[in-house]
Amino acid sequence: MSDSSSRTALRTAIERLGDYLGSWVELQRVRTRCPGIQWAIAVGDETVASGASGLADATTATPLTEHHLFRIASHSKWFAATMIMQLFEHGRLRLDDRVDQYLAATSSTDVGALTIRELLGHQAGVIRDGQDCNYWQLVRPFPDVAEIYAMATSDDGGLTFATNEFFKYSNIGLSLIGQVIEAVTGRSFAEALAATITEPLGLAATGGEFAEARRSEFATGHTKPLDADDPIRAIPHVSTGAMAAATGCYSTACDMVRFGAAHVLGDERLLTDRSKRIIQRDESVVVVRDEEQGRYGLGVEIHRIGTRRLIGHSGGFPGFISRTFVDPAEGLVVSVLTNAVEGPAHETAVAIVKLIDLALQLSTAPAATTDLAREGIDTGRYAGRFLSLWGYQDIVAIGDRLVLLWPGAADPTSMYAELSVIDDDTLRIAREPGFASAGEVVRIHRDGSGRPVRADIGGMTFWEPERFRTVRPTLLGEEDP
Repeated sequence: MSDSSSRTALRTAIERLGDYLGSWVELQRVRTRCPGIQWAIAVGDETVASGASGLADATTATPLTEHHLFRIASHSKWFAATMIMQLFEHGRLRLDDRVDQYLAATSSTDVGALTIRELLGHQAGVIRDGQDCNYWQLVRPFPDVAEIYAMATSDDGGLTFATNEFFKYSNIGLSLIGQVIEAVTGRSFAEALAATITEPLGLAATGGEFAEARRSEFATGHTKPLDADDPIRAIPHVSTGAMAAATGCYSTACDMVRFGAAHVLGDERLLTDRSKRIIQRDESVVVVRDEEQGRYGLGVEIHRIGTRRLIGHSGGFPGFISRTFVDPAEGLVVSVLTNAVEGPAHETAVAIVKLIDLALQLSTAPAATTDLAREGIDTGRYAGRFLSLWGYQDIVAIGDRLVLLWPGAADPTSMYAELSVIDDDTLRIAREPGFASAGEVVRIHRDGSGRPVRADIGGMTFWEPERFRTVRPTLLGEEDP
């Protein structure tokens, strides 16, 4: 399949999912008690779907929009790697240069002998966050430049491992990369980011450090509830000192998919394909106790979802969790930003990719039955979200196909079943092996306007979620029928 036809298929698959993506994201937000989720999907440099649900600030009940700014934390490393490769392309540094060529404060220390490549790939052995990293919970300010050098060069644990002995993720190491960028460009990290990435791409909602002048545009970060009765609390915004290249950036989901699109092969607005291949290849395969835990390139994480090899990054900042995936070969980009500690950014982004791939699969695979091939069947009239004592079930129209999904599962596509139409109010679950109600019927019950309000799935009654809330007390014997 050519690049153009592959991207056309992707766009069509996303269009076939329609409003379901936003509906599914909102359900995850509610189920995880996350104040807000912002998300976007691009195919190449075209943003094809996006949304925002919930609250920008739970304490003021301010609705979240697609324009609110989020702290995106370790995505900053991806920006830093891009800037390093731009300097490499212009002959201003080499990846295997020692850092003491640029950072005089590291001269005559073991840190001075580390290379840019080793720091970008987390193979330098540098301490992760320092021996006092309570700045992550706002006990003290983030470290300044002098503290970064002191942490990295300390004889008491500055280098935890020998160089290239282990993959060791290090925010201090990436902070040194930020200092290299500043030394070579003569600009602050935020200024260099604006000049080389955000302005060329038109990313007006992205910057390299918390911007006090834009405070009102930022979503608020929130704590995670300690238990069912614990209210979530707002977390104040703080600057990241000399750690901007490791964790300082802010953005929106729509800006992030535009940045991610510039890392698709064939798009050379920021980097040549040669440079992209360097940072996107496996620099480290992280194996712990004989089990692979992940892969990392130079400033980017590497993941596999189904048959897709994806690059990108995650981000964790006080009150914010984020995730962006890029398929460099086919051009799919997904970004999810949340404003809570342990927000479901990664899980949501993974599921969005899987839902898109399910829609792709259904668009090319033979139907489980021939019923839906009949002319005149409106699949949308069967669609709905239903709830029982055992959880949610979704009947979803994906183009001209109907499927049964378990939206409460970590992977809503893991046990999907295709549905065929028997008559106006009756469906049949595909006849295939399965642990659920394979081959059985689904009966739809409608209100006076014809809208589905109840479904009997494999013999069990599921109601519209709001209706189930009124029915549940009766089911539990709390009220008389």
